[in-house]
Amino acid sequence: MATATTATPGKAYEYKLPFVIAASAAGTTIEWYDFYIYGVLAVFFSTQFFPSGDPVLALLGSLALFGVGFAVRPFGAAVFGRIGDIVGRKFTFLVTISLMGLSTAAIGLLPTYAQIGLVAPAILIFLRILQGLALGGEYGGAAIYVAEHSTDEKRGGNTSWIQTTATVGLLMALAVVGITRSVLTTEEFTSFGWRIPFLLSAILVALALYVRLRLQETPLFTRLKDAGKSSTSPWRESFGDPANRKLILLALFGMTAGQAVVWYQGQFQALFFLGTTLGVPFPTAYLIVGTAIVLATPFFVVFGRLSDRIGRKKIILGGCLIAAISYVPIYLLMQSFAGPATLDAAGKTVHLSPNIPAQIALVWIQVVFVTMVYGPIAAFLVEYFPARIRYTSLSIPYHIGNGWFGGFLPLIAAALAAATGNPLAGLAYPIIVALITVVIGGLYIRETKDVRIWDEVGGHRTPAQDREVAAAAAAGGGLAG
Repeated sequence: MATATTATPGKAYEYKLPFVIAASAAGTTIEWYDFYIYGVLAVFFSTQFFPSGDPVLALLGSLALFGVGFAVRPFGAAVFGRIGDIVGRKFTFLVTISLMGLSTAAIGLLPTYAQIGLVAPAILIFLRILQGLALGGEYGGAAIYVAEHSTDEKRGGNTSWIQTTATVGLLMALAVVGITRSVLTTEEFTSFGWRIPFLLSAILVALALYVRLRLQETPLFTRLKDAGKSSTSPWRESFGDPANRKLILLALFGMTAGQAVVWYQGQFQALFFLGTTLGVPFPTAYLIVGTAIVLATPFFVVFGRLSDRIGRKKIILGGCLIAAISYVPIYLLMQSFAGPATLDAAGKTVHLSPNIPAQIALVWIQVVFVTMVYGPIAAFLVEYFPARIRYTSLSIPYHIGNGWFGGFLPLIAAALAAATGNPLAGLAYPIIVALITVVIGGLYIRETKDVRIWDEVGGHRTPAQDREVAAAAAAGGGLAG
């Protein structure tokens, strides 16, 4: 009779794992690209889908609509998390990427406010909600899919590739929008060019679906379901059990809330600060942030692998603390390196000649903070919750943290700056949230790097060993492990 084993995966498994990581990461990158196109064009959208009488209110309305997609992410996490824990990981992230792709392409076909009035922002809100629901189910599926194919010893390094996808998706959005705006005149981009990045999504999603259809269900979940140990009521087990409810709250306030504000401050808010607050021309702002992202992205994998050695908690909370201490001096330096000030046609102060190398370095530092807090977070969340309710329990704190605490950061920061007249006032929000996470996480979060998730299903086996067990069971030998 075949027996369970915790042996290191054989060659067949190692051959499959790079494809698993690549397919999961590619699909998730496209979903993030879809989601963040709107954010990159948020300032532009204020003129397309809102009345033009008050530009400040139109901008705040555009940013609020940007936040709507984040607001509904926890609801998508609950809905698709339940499906993922009952039906399976693969099926769920096939559904989410299809929903994201269709809603994004539809934005590219949407008439503007000038064409259909208030119906335009109403439809845009609906499509943005669909995007948020889809993303709420996507991330957990991709992170778990890779984690449940990985050994316990390499989970941080393997899942860190999934952690690059949000940043790479943002970089793709910056690149596509930047190239489109560069090759078209202002009039052409305003007329039809802004639709191109959204319509491109249909092609990208079709490619991602083709690749993902070749994937199989994760071996860990398959074994869990075959043994009759999967959950039939993930919501009740996740939220009805006081012990697991406590874990969800701790994961939110002690990890993902701080991680989220560092992520959005270091990339989105840095871009917004350069382009809107300092008035740096959009090609230059895109160049600065895009270059910083390219240079910093390898550190996602560096910190993911490092977390396999020294632990997830130290790196994530350390990143939150360093970021909170550093933000004020970094943004003061960004102001000082903005270059000579001048007035544009509307009388607004702009900086047309910033010190580009210095600005790249300052944004790069912020993105390195992002890689510290985000690189190990998937491995931590997977290890923090049991397999039978992992999709639901993991997704809720992640998407409340990133969807609410992080997603509303641009709106909160803009409102604070407008209320005080101080462009740096918005930094108070990410600093306070990051420090709260450091305190709660430091006191109450346990280290997870030594958690052996495969022990829940009898230990780690290779696919060949799984087939051997199944054959033995079919022959009457019984199912081991």
